[in-house]
Amino acid sequence: MNKNDKHRSFERSGDVFGLKDWLSWQEDLHPKDIDLGLERASQVWERLTPPDLSDSIIISIAGTNGKGSTVALFEAILSQAGYRTGSYTSPHLLRYNERIRLNGEPVSDQTIVQAFEAIDAARNDMPLTYFEYGTLAALNIFSHEKPDVVLLEVGLGGRLDAVNIVDADLVMITSIALDHQEWLGNDRESIGREKAGIFRRGKPAVFSGREMPASIADQAKGKQVALYVNGQEFYHKADGTHWRWQGPSGVIDNLPLPNLSGAHQLDNAAGVVMALELLATATPCDQDAIRQGLQTVSLSGRQQRVEKEGVQWILDVAHNPHAVAALRQQLQNHPVSGRTFAVLGMLQDKDVAAVLELMREQVQKWYFASIQEPRGLTAEALVNIANTLIQICPLEAHATAEQAIQAASAEAVPGDRVLVFGSFYTVAEALKSNRI
Repeated sequence: MNKNDKHRSFERSGDVFGLKDWLSWQEDLHPKDIDLGLERASQVWERLTPPDLSDSIIISIAGTNGKGSTVALFEAILSQAGYRTGSYTSPHLLRYNERIRLNGEPVSDQTIVQAFEAIDAARNDMPLTYFEYGTLAALNIFSHEKPDVVLLEVGLGGRLDAVNIVDADLVMITSIALDHQEWLGNDRESIGREKAGIFRRGKPAVFSGREMPASIADQAKGKQVALYVNGQEFYHKADGTHWRWQGPSGVIDNLPLPNLSGAHQLDNAAGVVMALELLATATPCDQDAIRQGLQTVSLSGRQQRVEKEGVQWILDVAHNPHAVAALRQQLQNHPVSGRTFAVLGMLQDKDVAAVLELMREQVQKWYFASIQEPRGLTAEALVNIANTLIQICPLEAHATAEQAIQAASAEAVPGDRVLVFGSFYTVAEALKSNRI
C-alpha cells in the first residue's frame, strides 16, 4: 500500500493487516498529530452501524491530571457492585489495547481491527487523526458490547475533543492546571472553560480537584448543570489508614484509603463516590462495593512503587508541574534512608524548568534520557536546561531511558530510591526493563 495516499482506504487495499499495521498507517493518514474539532469524528460516528450507546450510562472524565486514576476507581467500584464497564483512556504504556477495556481487561487485537475496518468503511476518505480513530473504535466496540457503564477519558481539553461527540450522563472534572497551553490557553480560567465544554444541559457534573476556576461554574450555570464541587457539596477527611466522606445524602465513615499512592488520590476517590451517588438510581452501589473497590483498585505508572534488591523504584507518568508537585509531596511524606536518583525524559512542549525546580531539592543525581519520538527532548537538551538550575547535583545524559535506568540501577544500593518520571514513554521503558 502507498502510504503517501493519505485518503485511501486501508481495509479496501485487499490485504490482511494486523493491529500494528493499522496503527502505523493511521499515524500518516492525517497531516497533523493533533487537530481539535468534532466535525470529522461526528460524521463518521453517524455513519457507523449501530452508532448507539443508549443502553449504557456514559461518564466523561476531563481534567489536567487524575483522569486515569479516576477511571480506574470507577472501574474497581462498579465491578465490585456487579456492573459491566467499558473504558477508554489514553495514552497507553505498553500495548495499544490498554486504551480500550471491557470489565477492566484490554480488548483483543481482533476486536480493535474489526472496529478499525468498520470505521474505514464509514469514513469515505475522511482524514481522521490517530486519536479520532481510537475514539471511534472504542465507541464502536462499546455500542456492540453494551456495557452497563461507559467511562470516557477526554484526551485533550474537552470542548473540541473527539470524546465530546457523545452526550455524557455525568461529567467529572478532576483538576485544572497548566498543560497543553498551545491548545487550551495560558491560564487556568481558559483551560477550565475548555474542559467544561463537555457539560451537557441538565446533566450533573462533579469537580473533584482543588481551587476550581470560576469559568467552570459559569459554564455550569449557562447550561443548567448541577455542579458538585469538592469542599462545597461534598467533603472528605483522612484519619490514619481510613477516611470519611460526607455529601448530600449523609456520611460514609471508616472508608479504606485508595490502593493508589498519593494524597491527591483522596480527591479523586471522593469525586467518584459523589458521582456514584448522583447515579444511584441507574447504578446503585452499596458501601461494601465502594470499600472493596477502593482496596482493589490498581493503575500502572502512577506513583507506582517497586522494590528490587533493597532499592525502591517509583514510576510516575507525571509530566507537568501540578503532577510533579504531587510526586514531590509523596517523596517528602515517605523519606528513605539513602539517596534519591531520578531518571527523567520529557517532551518538547512541557515545562522542564518548572519540573526541575520542583524536584531539585529531592534528587541527589539526575539521569536524563532522550525520548525517541518526534516530540521528544534529547538528553542533551535536558542537561542544558538543568545546568541553569542545578549547580551542584551530578547530571548524566543517556541516549535512551533503558540506558539511563541501567546507569541508575548500577549506582543504587539498598536504601536508595530511584524515580522514573516525566512522560508515558519513559515509564513504559521502565516497565519493560529487566532492571526493575
